[in-house]
Amino acid sequence: MSGFKSLFKQTFIYGLATVLPRMLTFLLVPLYTQVMAVGVYGKVSIIFSWFAIFNVILAYGMETAFFRFFNKETDKEKVVNTSTLSIIFTSFSIFIIAFLFKYQIASLTDIKVEYISFVIWILLLDALVIIPFTWLRANEKPMKYAAIKIANVTINMSLNLFFLLWLSGLAKEVFFFQPIYKPNFEINYVLIANLIASGVTLILMFPFYNKLKFSFDKKLWKRMLRYAFPVLIAGLAYTIIETFNRILLDSSLSTAENPEREVGMFSACYKLALFMTLFATAFRLGIEPYFFSHAKSDNPQKNYAKILEYFVAFGSIILLVVVVFADVIKVLVIRDEAFWEAMWIVPIILIASFCLGMYHNLSVWYKITDRTKFGAYISVFGAIVTLALNFWLIPIIGYKGSAIATLAAYGSMVLLSYFYGRKYYPIPYNLKKIGLYLTISIVFSLLSFYKFRENYIVGMSLLIVFAFIMFILERKELKLLLKR
Repeated sequence: MSGFKSLFKQTFIYGLATVLPRMLTFLLVPLYTQVMAVGVYGKVSIIFSWFAIFNVILAYGMETAFFRFFNKETDKEKVVNTSTLSIIFTSFSIFIIAFLFKYQIASLTDIKVEYISFVIWILLLDALVIIPFTWLRANEKPMKYAAIKIANVTINMSLNLFFLLWLSGLAKEVFFFQPIYKPNFEINYVLIANLIASGVTLILMFPFYNKLKFSFDKKLWKRMLRYAFPVLIAGLAYTIIETFNRILLDSSLSTAENPEREVGMFSACYKLALFMTLFATAFRLGIEPYFFSHAKSDNPQKNYAKILEYFVAFGSIILLVVVVFADVIKVLVIRDEAFWEAMWIVPIILIASFCLGMYHNLSVWYKITDRTKFGAYISVFGAIVTLALNFWLIPIIGYKGSAIATLAAYGSMVLLSYFYGRKYYPIPYNLKKIGLYLTISIVFSLLSFYKFRENYIVGMSLLIVFAFIMFILERKELKLLLKR
């Protein structure tokens, strides 16, 4: 139980580091949907989809490799130096190549060159803090990790508010601000805010670089790359599942008259699944170091099984609460009714995000047994599923098809990871309890939204029934945790 106390403490702090910044950015959704047309917001979403893809390429699995070798090697300083220098070299190399070919990239992605220039700089700055942030997590410095993460997004949000909400008024009254303000410049302002925030974050990480010794172990680097490469493939596949649907919705697949408008509606309503994503991400940040550090303890499988059980229990509550109150939340988050047309996707995306969180918990078996290639296989399978279903369904039902494809991809990844895990690293999951929580929460959620939408008497009743069932099943565990 003491191990779980440490886990929950880490998860809580990393949760703050994840939830608070994401909640600050969540507040940008009302701003964006208030000041931007649906199509403009769609273009912003497409740009950030490309961001996500290239962030994975620039990290190339080195973050996960760092964790594995930092806990495995006796010379930890060698791991830090080698992984950091590797990221520095590859980041600057890609930066130079991207700048030389930015016009070709702009043509290929259908994004203006001026936006591409901002994106290239932001990607470089973000890549240079990958290992410093990972080092903080590996050395159990969650408070510093949280403080820098929160500072990054606070600066980002403040600048977004300044540029998009206040600058136009200031430009009319104060001469100093007139050269800064440009009408119809929203996308540039969003990118400038990101660039400044990323630059400040790198400055805050300078103490890490001051301690860095420029020694590079080629043999260690090759071993780390072998471990990291499947993680890169898995990361790319995951990113395709999560973000490539925006790009496909904007492509010739879409039958909509204004594809960017469809992307804007889809992206705005997708944000309502953020509550599940935040929970799953915070949980993953907390458990990942725990998985590696406890891999050699006595019977770690028993603890891993209990962790998934906790995740499903809490996730089921979050799923049901968000679905029941989705139409209340949308008024607060998505200000323009023009975006609400895509609300149909909310329960589907929430369940998909829930499945992704379960997959991250189930993936412990291939990470600690150095079988990361299975993570790549499973993620690639998920990417194939989402691409196939997007190509099939987008021309028929538009963004609804993208939501269904996302759920099918993550659901299939959960099943594959579980069945392969049983073979290579059996973990005694309580399938009866997990299955019960999943079935009840999903059925109640679908009933509440698609059959009794905005009937809060029915929705609250379903929520209370589920909470009562969970209390009956978990009362012993709750008493133990409260006593500790």
